[in-house]
Amino acid sequence: MTENILLRDSEINPTNEILENALGKDIFQVYEDLIKIITDVEFELKPEWNFYKDGKAWLCKVTYKKKTVFWLSIWEKHIKTGFYFTEKTRLGIFSLKINEKIIQNFEEAKTVGKLFPLVLDIDKKRQLEDLKEIIKYKKSVK
Repeated sequence: MTENILLRDSEINPTNEILENALGKDIFQVYEDLIKIITDVEFELKPEWNFYKDGKAWLCKVTYKKKTVFWLSIWEKHIKTGFYFTEKTRLGIFSLKINEKIIQNFEEAKTVGKLFPLVLDIDKKRQLEDLKEIIKYKKSVK
């Protein structure tokens, strides 16, 4: 079963109301918690929604200063976050205290050009702990 990315209309900005309708109440609550965590003083990340014509969907680029930390997109039954690492920085992922399945998927992921993607499909609040660990690592590497 394949799931579809949502928010495909360039004319409809992803407001909280639109996001809640797309995700449903439970997953929208997880989204709100995620945004609160990343924008708080611990991380000071800046989420910025833009419509990307190449992917024909709204994506949220999450940055720290000028550095892209991860990308966020809205899917039928989850929030997808994508981190990208270089050959040099990818090795640190294997020593993080995160869910073993995340590490296994990262190890098996196909490269995107020279970058190694780490993707999280988030639909539960407890998954935000893994997200926080990955953000800490991503912010620490050059």
